[in-house]
Amino acid sequence: MEGIKKSFYNYTLSELKKEFSNIGLKSFIAEQVFEWIYKKYVDSFTEMKNISKENIKIISEHFSIEKMEIVDVLEDETTKKFLFKLYDGNIIEMANILFEFGYSGCASTQIGCNMGCKFCASGLTKKKRNLEVGEIVQQILISNKELIKKNLKQLKSTSFMGIGEPFDNYDNLVKAIKIINDPKGINLSMRSFTLSTCGLVNKIIAVATDLPQCNLAISLHATNDNLRTKLMPINKAYKIADLIAAAKKYISITNNDVTFQYTLIRDVNDYEEDAKELVKLLDPIKKNCHVTVIEFNQVEEFDFKSSKNTSVFVDYLKRNRISATQRLKRGNKIAAACGTMRINYTKKTKT
Repeated sequence: MEGIKKSFYNYTLSELKKEFSNIGLKSFIAEQVFEWIYKKYVDSFTEMKNISKENIKIISEHFSIEKMEIVDVLEDETTKKFLFKLYDGNIIEMANILFEFGYSGCASTQIGCNMGCKFCASGLTKKKRNLEVGEIVQQILISNKELIKKNLKQLKSTSFMGIGEPFDNYDNLVKAIKIINDPKGINLSMRSFTLSTCGLVNKIIAVATDLPQCNLAISLHATNDNLRTKLMPINKAYKIADLIAAAKKYISITNNDVTFQYTLIRDVNDYEEDAKELVKLLDPIKKNCHVTVIEFNQVEEFDFKSSKNTSVFVDYLKRNRISATQRLKRGNKIAAACGTMRINYTKKTKT
């Protein structure tokens, strides 16, 4: 609509140069503003000291740099979860998680999720809409600023494993990553991003070309179609054989390894036979894959329980020459762990 300001965060630097040219400003001014926002983390145009008042007036008439509102922050010993309020009143979640190498971000890509995985709280609310490019970008921008305010280093890595299926918002995800990666801005390397999918095969092939340096994580969680379909309805469209074929093609194009995520659920997919089937399934690509074994994190709406066989399962994979690790537990106390993030989280308990 005419008269509505454009969100600065929705544009790559090259797009901003064109936009600035359209309003009579030199392209280098777009670079200056970009750096003020993404390198110096300013919150207003008036803080941009090397830009004239006249140009600031022009820019502010066309663009908004208003950020999402932090409505709550939940913390435990290793994790800080941000609850962001969007312009339409919806709430999304994003977490900063501390590891030995530094902080890693876990960002959302949608409001709700339509994938319907039977063990994931994010899908308890159907997708309301995709996040805009700028809403994805701001999660990294704001959480980085919060780290810097505490004299900590910015995020070392970012995974898109929060609320939503990233590849169901593919175009916005790709554009957001390019903005975050820009050397004039936040400048997170492509190698620091991990893109997680429950198995949208066509996008796995696309990302091999569009973002070949990023890491790929495929949520598997079962080794046969019957069980996987029960746990993950997406398997009706893309069978396990399709996933493995897509992984092979991805590896051939990028020469990257692929991570398979496997959530262990007690008496569902944690038997020795499941481990044997997983070894057999991944044998053709075992030199180029890794398995991250995840203990199921309790969600009150689900009756599933965490497996007691995690270490045995991981050891079996390793003994059979499948690279495997157990994911460290992080954020369990504040519903920021894998499978527990949701859009209607209201619990205020902090430790």
